Amino acid sequence: MINYNISKLENGLTLIHHEDNNTNLCVSNLLYNVGARDENPDKTGFAHLFEHLMFGGSVNISSFDTPLQKASGENNAFTSNDITNYYITLPSQNIETALWLESDRMLRLDFSEKSLNVQKGVVIEEFKQRYLNQPYGDAWLKLRPLAYEVHPYQWATIGKEISHIENASLEDVIAFFERYYNPSNAILCLAGNIDFKTAKELTQKWFGDIPSGPVNKNKYPQEPVPSKRKEKTIEAKVPQNGLYMAFQMVERTHPLYFGFDLLSDILSGTESSRFMNILVKEKAIFTHVHAYISGEIDKGLFIIDGKLKDGIDFKDAENAVMEILIDISLNGISKTELTKVKNKVITSNLFSKTSVLNKAMALCYAHLLGDIELVNTEIEALKSISEEEIKQICKDYLTTENRSVLKYISKQ
Repeated sequence: MINYNISKLENGLTLIHHEDNNTNLCVSNLLYNVGARDENPDKTGFAHLFEHLMFGGSVNISSFDTPLQKASGENNAFTSNDITNYYITLPSQNIETALWLESDRMLRLDFSEKSLNVQKGVVIEEFKQRYLNQPYGDAWLKLRPLAYEVHPYQWATIGKEISHIENASLEDVIAFFERYYNPSNAILCLAGNIDFKTAKELTQKWFGDIPSGPVNKNKYPQEPVPSKRKEKTIEAKVPQNGLYMAFQMVERTHPLYFGFDLLSDILSGTESSRFMNILVKEKAIFTHVHAYISGEIDKGLFIIDGKLKDGIDFKDAENAVMEILIDISLNGISKTELTKVKNKVITSNLFSKTSVLNKAMALCYAHLLGDIELVNTEIEALKSISEEEIKQICKDYLTTENRSVLKYISKQ
């Protein structure tokens, strides 16, 4: 059970507090309600670009890392299609250093052409290294627009293409900041060796005079239920033929969400999983094959990807995967099989919550989802998934009509 307190500043900033006196550390986790799904389709990659810009200096602090290092702090950030999250961990007596730094960059970044060009260069290099110059690196750049035709999940967090970052102007960037980076659109969690009274006082001290701003309403065109199988084939310099299959799944707050997560482990989570036993060991169709969920707030994707053994036809490989899914849709799974993966996932979940940082992140995210108690109820939600619901998922969602297929043909 994660205990918490919640308060809200007049400018709209939500403060979540979690006290843990078993540590000498304190965490500042600041979640901004903005992700890649909030970008202009013709100007993508801005949320991720800001992940970098936010470390480039703010209006009153030229260097973010220097004072933090002096306070023995560590920091990082990540961007997803739904959120941007910044976190700092440091000794509890130095928590004001974190709040000073976070509040100043929320107030205003030190916007300049020089800073923008530096960070654009960093992001462009990342785009090239991670997505364009690695085998299968552009899979998400190809698979998302195949699976999504309406929802802004159709592009990855890095953006649709490098030109969108190259052409980002200072005016574009400032407008994006003023739209999303304000206290009304943020959730701050202070967790660790700090009491609620102190957390409220310090939050008011450092953030209270920052003007409020617009709140992201999180209204997006929802992807319709697919009516036919979609396919895209790419010839590329990859070591093996690759097969990616994406199925539209449910949103994060849907009762079946954890069922998809558990099913992915049933299929490929262990050396004794169905994919490993049947597709790799028994039939020798793939050298390796994995199932996983993309995990977005709106309807995400259930992904299956594998690398084919030499001489294996794409059609045979796809059919072999579908045979396993159809078998589960008809015959279900055993209670023992489900219990095994439940125990694994629940143990992992509980272990992750021993970290003050992970608890802070989970509290912010659950609050964004609309029910902060989700941090304490998700274990029961996992436990409640039945064999029949796993069967239902395969029958209703992992179908031919609901399938987007990306094929990589190895071109040596």
